[in-house]
Amino acid sequence: MTKILTINASPVKNSSTGILLEKVADGIKENLLGQVENKVVILNDLKILPCQACGESPEPDYCLFKDDIYPLYNYLINCDIVLFGSPVYFETVSAQAKLFIDRCNCLRPPDFEGKTDTHFKKIILRKKMGAIVLSGGQSDRFECARKVIAGFFKWVRVSNIGTISYTSPRWKDAGPVKDDSARLDEAIILGKKISSSLP
Repeated sequence: MTKILTINASPVKNSSTGILLEKVADGIKENLLGQVENKVVILNDLKILPCQACGESPEPDYCLFKDDIYPLYNYLINCDIVLFGSPVYFETVSAQAKLFIDRCNCLRPPDFEGKTDTHFKKIILRKKMGAIVLSGGQSDRFECARKVIAGFFKWVRVSNIGTISYTSPRWKDAGPVKDDSARLDEAIILGKKISSSLP
């Protein structure tokens, strides 16, 4: 059974971000004949404390703070695929996305000036496949947001197989991408590509 962790960092219900993430997952399921378990996480529904930069090893725990993010660490560590989607605000990821990313700092030993013999334990032992979904208005630029999630992927050993960026034609209605068949097909194709890249 292939395990997917889908992280939706949009605060909007039925958003284009969520729709595209679902379509990417559909492409994965189609290629793997349904042998897939997809854990979908809506970050806006969770109560997560911002990273406190404690600098202490949380061993034997993942983090010193056991709020709503804590159960997600196991999913992130043990899944095969990570799908991460965010709207683009002020040319970067949403507050919800950044909050999640910062709280995953303890999942890997930091490299301070080349010194890797820190007191943090290496927890993520194998690489995963992944994809990035970004959505925003016509004036938004996506590259800064892409770099933030790409940096997170590098930290937690996720190989980015592709990125979908969607420019919304309107603000009032949630999920306008549902009317963009070409972009939906692109998401399904990306999902198939991810499944074909699995070891």
